[in-house]
Amino acid sequence: MDYEQILFDIDEDGILTITLNRPEKLNAFTGTMMTELIDAFDRADADDDVKAIIITGAGRGFCAGADLSSGSGTFNAEEAGTGLKPDGGGLLTLRIFECLKPVISACNGPAVGVGATMQCAMDVRLASSNAKYGFVFAKRGIVPEACSSWFLPRIVGIDRALEWAMSGRVFGADEALDGGFVRSVHDGEDLLPAAKKLAREFANQTSSISIAMIRQMMWKMLGADHPMEAHKIDSRGVYFTGKSADAAEGVQSFLEKRPAEFPGKVSSDMPEFFPWWEPRKFE
Repeated sequence: MDYEQILFDIDEDGILTITLNRPEKLNAFTGTMMTELIDAFDRADADDDVKAIIITGAGRGFCAGADLSSGSGTFNAEEAGTGLKPDGGGLLTLRIFECLKPVISACNGPAVGVGATMQCAMDVRLASSNAKYGFVFAKRGIVPEACSSWFLPRIVGIDRALEWAMSGRVFGADEALDGGFVRSVHDGEDLLPAAKKLAREFANQTSSISIAMIRQMMWKMLGADHPMEAHKIDSRGVYFTGKSADAAEGVQSFLEKRPAEFPGKVSSDMPEFFPWWEPRKFE
């Protein structure tokens, strides 16, 4: 797919930077952008050279939310003749949720509406001191989307999530940091270098298969009703990864005091019980 509204760049360390690229519109979200982002995540998962993903915005904004240029009927599906359908932000965050690579948000400026909610599905969020966040749905007469009613309370707690969503106010990076929504705040020119440094920590001398498993185990266990569910998955995970070439290399490289060179590929060597949450895996 040729991209019109995002940029897709992989560096020599295997760090993929996806840039929302409608700077003249503060990277306002469109159906085209959604489709391109989902395709980019598909490409990233299929490419064993990609070790981590950073999402940022072009220009002075991260994402100004949905493109409202069509006017007061922007959210009226009946008027558009489409009827009830899945919201685009939700399709994107569900795809991010299933991603096999670490996902880092480098929020460089205003991020409101879907610009804020899409970041909820990312693993770690870094902010520029210029970043602003707004879960502004109540001020637009709609409700939060992009699965944020599931993600946001798990990140910041129910009281903070309700405060931000019910007030609809826009707040700065310091409040996002205080609320636990972002990991750290950086001067504008330091944001991407900080995100890439963190991405390299995920990518260097780690097993891609281990990373993919860790990401899915932790996200999926947020919905478990008892730690026994985690124990079951941990036990299966240790059994299957423990007999892998990656485990042998991890131990041998430690004993030989040398950098590990893990042979496993996410595209072809995931443990046989993965993805365990799909019913067919229990047939």
